[in-house]
Amino acid sequence: MHKPVLLKEVLDYLNPQPGENFIDCTFGFGGHSLEILKKNKPGGIVLGIEQDKEILEKSTNKNKRLDLVEGNFNNLKEIVKNNEFFKLNKISGVLFDLGVSSWHFDESGRGFSFQTDEPLMMNCSENGLSAEEIINRWPKEELIRIFREYGEERFTNRIAEAIYQRRQREKIRTTKQLVNVIGSAIPGRHRHGRIHFATRVFQALRIAVNDELDNLRRALPQALEVLEKDGRIVVISFHSLEDRIVKNFFRDSSKEDSLKILTKKPIIPSEDEVNLNFRSRSAKLRAAIKI
Repeated sequence: MHKPVLLKEVLDYLNPQPGENFIDCTFGFGGHSLEILKKNKPGGIVLGIEQDKEILEKSTNKNKRLDLVEGNFNNLKEIVKNNEFFKLNKISGVLFDLGVSSWHFDESGRGFSFQTDEPLMMNCSENGLSAEEIINRWPKEELIRIFREYGEERFTNRIAEAIYQRRQREKIRTTKQLVNVIGSAIPGRHRHGRIHFATRVFQALRIAVNDELDNLRRALPQALEVLEKDGRIVVISFHSLEDRIVKNFFRDSSKEDSLKILTKKPIIPSEDEVNLNFRSRSAKLRAAIKI
């Protein structure tokens, strides 16, 4: 259901050894965690954190060395503190596989994809905020801000104005409605580019709904703090905004002599992996070791 991205590279940089313990901050369907468990047996533990309750309910955990927790990695230290095993034992590696899974796009029915007509939700957890609320209630100036900052959208003002005008007449409740509004605001010659014209707005909304960037900023220092000396952080990001946060955190921590960067440039998927899993094409992996 979900192919783990850059799996070989994750294992190479985390380098799990028998008896070592790891945290998978974005467990999903466990593709990375299950492979780590093959390497750290017989005694190593993996703590899997997943914010989406529905995904956790679909995960069949039959491995006694896998401890699954519902939560957001922005509370990483608190989760570790509340976990008796990890509170008392060393942590050799922390993994972040950012973004959302293929399941969210293909099967969740929450409006992550504009390929089918679904309710405008885009939430990965029960945090109360939805894309519908943002589109219909947030001030036009806020729409402009998130489309520009989170989506790097070229036609931000035109799209925000079109949304504002449409919602005066009717609520925008579905992905199809939103795509039609976005299309109406974009000049015709720009509607048939390499990527779909609604991609950047949908990305911006997803980031805003789930507070993805601020969660990452809060989580990275916590990951460094819970790691033992020589423990490793591996982060897979899927767009430039995430990658920039990771790059800057690694750079600043390196200057403070708390991290040694293992990847001078981000690692990207091979051509073979992209052919097998097209959604891996934008992945970038960065790794560092605590010193």
